[in-house]
Amino acid sequence: MAKINVDFNNVVGLIKPMHAIGQPPLSGTNCHHFHYIKEAHMPFSRLHDVGGWFGGNLYVDVPNIFRDFSADENDPTKYDFTFTDILIKGLYDYGCAPIYRLGVTIENFFEIKVYRTDPPEDFAKWARICEHIIRHYNEGWADGFEYGIEYWEIWNEPEVGLPHPVTGNGMWRGSMEQYFEFYGIAATHLKNCFGDKIKIGGYACSGLFGLFGDPEKYGIDTPKLPGKRYNSEQETYRIDFFYGFFDYLKKNNVPIDFFTWHSYMTLEQTGFAADFFSKELKKLGFGHVESHLNEWNLAFGANDYQYQEKRETSFASSQSAAMLLMMQDKDVDMLNYYDARIAVSCYAGLFNPLNAKPLATYYGFYTFGEMYHDLKNQVKCEIEGENLYAVAATDGVRRAIMISNPKKVAQEIETNLPDGWNVYLIDAEHHLTKEDMSSSKFTLGTEQVIYIKNF
Repeated sequence: MAKINVDFNNVVGLIKPMHAIGQPPLSGTNCHHFHYIKEAHMPFSRLHDVGGWFGGNLYVDVPNIFRDFSADENDPTKYDFTFTDILIKGLYDYGCAPIYRLGVTIENFFEIKVYRTDPPEDFAKWARICEHIIRHYNEGWADGFEYGIEYWEIWNEPEVGLPHPVTGNGMWRGSMEQYFEFYGIAATHLKNCFGDKIKIGGYACSGLFGLFGDPEKYGIDTPKLPGKRYNSEQETYRIDFFYGFFDYLKKNNVPIDFFTWHSYMTLEQTGFAADFFSKELKKLGFGHVESHLNEWNLAFGANDYQYQEKRETSFASSQSAAMLLMMQDKDVDMLNYYDARIAVSCYAGLFNPLNAKPLATYYGFYTFGEMYHDLKNQVKCEIEGENLYAVAATDGVRRAIMISNPKKVAQEIETNLPDGWNVYLIDAEHHLTKEDMSSSKFTLGTEQVIYIKNF
């Protein structure tokens, strides 16, 4: 029998924004589904891939806002903020702050033809264009706003594939050295313009599978996994890119406030990756930099049909809940689930694309959001047992604990909580459903999440 002991008098820190999202549930140009964001107290939405291919030719991407790169970047009439204004206003109306990715949407058909993934013709001019985008949203430039958007990310996954002189890799057709220079020019210019009023980050690392091909090489205790992909030229390139990026920043005194990285690996592998980045950033002299896992999904797959069913299952909801709970105790500052679209996609796992209603996974985010927004303080929680993840929180009066069992084995659990607390279950058949169960001793089913609170 597993045992969980909670000390609600021992506050260990704040509940972190582990339940932030990627794309929001935009419906055409309508933001009315954003009420789900507000109800779950999702604090941030990263704006990448918004609107479909090429940002739908409307949203967020720098080429959608500044359509003619040869135009005068100081002329407000050369900018088209129309649809991005609607999106960002919608987010703020529902209490969610954007994380603005400055760059372009991924081109998944790059092997046929590429359109926007070349390095900009003039890095300094691109930086000045981004300066005006920031001024529009934070300083009212060009009939703009004063939102005070904090996080600005430079590009996305420049090392997702090997560089190629014709096709590129779907995100960046240049070399790693070109990206380092590009980031350096943009980050330095934007920090010189805005200082501590904004945070600049990158580079949206696409993942380091190579860590699991030769773990001893990188000084971290990771499981060595079979398969050529982990020792491939591609994976070596990604790891070289990581070290080269921070070496360039250090040598050239380039600013970075937050480092972004992605994981579509398993729960265990992602935990190891978080530990690796924490260790290496400190070793490289960047321990002060925030760590954002701003793309992740544990229930995606190679084809939509398979995962249209899987994402509604207990597997998806328990894995995702376990991720939020695990990362709360890691050296990570924010998570952004990819993604919260209402769409037929193997990645869009929070809503049913046919009726726009929440799926089971959403309710794990909703539950975590209550602890984040209402209770705020994480307290000491000790687990005796395997394959369980838990976080407990309190505001001094109200108390709650969230537990996920992501494995295919039911578990008997005994807690030090008194009986009589409210108990809720989350899985494919229970969408935060209140149950008549003991809060001191209970069975947590296969791939099931439980939420227990005294209010």
